Amino acid sequence: MDRRKLLAAACAMALAIGLAPAAAASAVPATIPLTITNNSGRSDPVFLYDLGTFLATGQQGWADAGGNFHAWPPGGAPPVPAPDASIPGPANGQSVTIQIPKFSGRLYFSYGRKLVFQLATGGLVQPAVQNPSDPNHDILFNWSEYTLDDSGLYINSTQVDMFSAPYAVGVRLADGSTKTTGHLRSGGYNAVLSGLRNQAGGWGNLIQTDSGGNVIRALSPGHGIETGAISNGYLDDYINRVWTKYSTSTLTVTPFADQPNTRYFGKVSGNIMNFTNSSGAVVTSFQKPDSDSVFGCYKLLDAPNDQVRGPISRTLCAGFNRSTLLANANQPDTNPADFYQESLTNHYARLIHAQMVDGKAYGFAFDDVGNFESLVHDGNPQQASVTLDPFS
Repeated sequence: MDRRKLLAAACAMALAIGLAPAAAASAVPATIPLTITNNSGRSDPVFLYDLGTFLATGQQGWADAGGNFHAWPPGGAPPVPAPDASIPGPANGQSVTIQIPKFSGRLYFSYGRKLVFQLATGGLVQPAVQNPSDPNHDILFNWSEYTLDDSGLYINSTQVDMFSAPYAVGVRLADGSTKTTGHLRSGGYNAVLSGLRNQAGGWGNLIQTDSGGNVIRALSPGHGIETGAISNGYLDDYINRVWTKYSTSTLTVTPFADQPNTRYFGKVSGNIMNFTNSSGAVVTSFQKPDSDSVFGCYKLLDAPNDQVRGPISRTLCAGFNRSTLLANANQPDTNPADFYQESLTNHYARLIHAQMVDGKAYGFAFDDVGNFESLVHDGNPQQASVTLDPFS
């Protein structure tokens, strides 16, 4: 799975761990309202974008404020400018309500300037925050990922690519109650940035500023490896110790919470960790990963959308990022008191989780292992929300 395309995996995992649809398909209308409330305290204009795949046809495009779908025109090589899909957002202290269609995509928001989107022959070119020459590099922006389909609404706040403009997401249920996630604690935004600056190992190098010296984001560690902010050898000692441990002992993975009898057993031989099933047959194998593979949950820890390798890989990814593999030979470890206890760990995810009101975040691609992700779902959604929070 490409780590930049998180939501499909998140929703698949949500279903796998028991978040079954709460209502029949007929209860989900073609569009639902989404209210964006601006509590940021900033005077900059806000621009909104609802971009994704229209599930009725499989076409990629954008939705306007009324929830009407528009397919992207053909792209080019080199990429050509995309149509302006922006929707005026709310001023500080105000709200704007739009309609969102049955989409799997992203709701972008930017402060001060419109985002630059282009179309290649393969479709939309998303902003690449790790690329210093990307036209959106100096723009303060963020995005939420969502899927609205016949099983309801899944909407998250994500830090898989970056920690930037703070926001929270929510859904209003049929009984009038709401589910929300993504709010930082008071002072949490600055606390995450300060924590990165004070963390040994180059973590402060993840913080990016615009041409005026203003902080615009902190890259995730995987992107930090791409830019050279963090060494791809950062986790080598921890990874080597894991490989050594399981050359003489067995790592037991039980990837499905509702299937406790489905277990796989990992044992290292040389550079390879082989997993067997209860019958002793090898079902999949992993080469020793590097830090990039761990932080990104891809490459040597690729997680296909299947029922064996993907679930095992997700569990390994979570164990490496939370540094629980040495302390616990039964994975996943779902006790948050055990997470991030090693000095070599995903400090980016650690700091973000510590500053969330509910402790939930998408600090890495498979933070949903054990239900620690910032995702809300309802099978009969009445209204969705995105709240732009203060920078403090």
